[in-house]
Amino acid sequence: MGEIEPEAIAASEQTLAPRKVNLTTRTGIEIARLLPHRTIKTIGAWCFLDYFGPTNQEEAMNVAPHPHTGLQTVSWLFSGEVEHKDSIGNTARISPGQLNLMTAGIGIAHSEFSLNRETDLHGLQFWIVLPNEFRNMLPEFSHHDDLPIFDLENFRIQVILGDFLNHRSTAIIYSQIIGAEILAQQSGISSLPLNPEFEYGILSVTSGITVNGSSIPNGYLHYIPTGATAVEIEAAAGARCVIIGGVPFDEEITMWWNFIGRSHEEIVKMRSAWQNDSSRFGKMDSLPGEPIPAPQMPNVRLVSRSNFSK
Repeated sequence: MGEIEPEAIAASEQTLAPRKVNLTTRTGIEIARLLPHRTIKTIGAWCFLDYFGPTNQEEAMNVAPHPHTGLQTVSWLFSGEVEHKDSIGNTARISPGQLNLMTAGIGIAHSEFSLNRETDLHGLQFWIVLPNEFRNMLPEFSHHDDLPIFDLENFRIQVILGDFLNHRSTAIIYSQIIGAEILAQQSGISSLPLNPEFEYGILSVTSGITVNGSSIPNGYLHYIPTGATAVEIEAAAGARCVIIGGVPFDEEITMWWNFIGRSHEEIVKMRSAWQNDSSRFGKMDSLPGEPIPAPQMPNVRLVSRSNFSK
């Protein structure tokens, strides 16, 4: 099929292919990045999505201290175990079915290291952009091991964030979004109700997933624009996917490295604070490893973008 200009498919249902990137500049571990995408920058307030594994590499995740601003990080595993430590004093191990949610706000630093060398590491890392009224809040962290699980037709569904089909996660969020893991308990086709005010993405994390008649390869993300009231998912027994969604995010953001701001000048200040060991990012002495330095700023001015540039 020939190349289609982004503007021609901007608001249409489509399947997004991942691009391969290194997890950090210090390791050769490769991951698949789904968001931001060339044609779809955000899905609701979900602005970043990395998919990794399954991998049995010895240092499957080895991410030394690094900063964040203006966002929430969401860590979700299908296998393996990861330990989070942050600069406001939290340490939390995450296993499959558990949620680590870190709200960076004005600024925080954290590290993440995989622990269980006998089990493949397989999971997701999301960012959620914080709305302007919350983006400079004090940082927070929460760990959740009691997320709601329910059955619907062929599926077992675990709600990660938000309220999905009248089942609500206990995690605190600051935008109208949802996230849930869907496991097919038997082969078949099921229809899931959708909120027509939301746009959605469905990420296949195994083979055997078809969405609205389109086969979705493992590691691909299927985008559904606002207006849909239901989605039809066909899945083989044991197949798994994750659905995210939300009201389209209507603020312009400037996103660079691990920072989200609203202008080039803000990003420059954030980078300078990190490079100069500012107190903005909390106490670093409890975090393992040497802090990751920020890249050099590009030679061009960073341009703000909005959800409406889809």
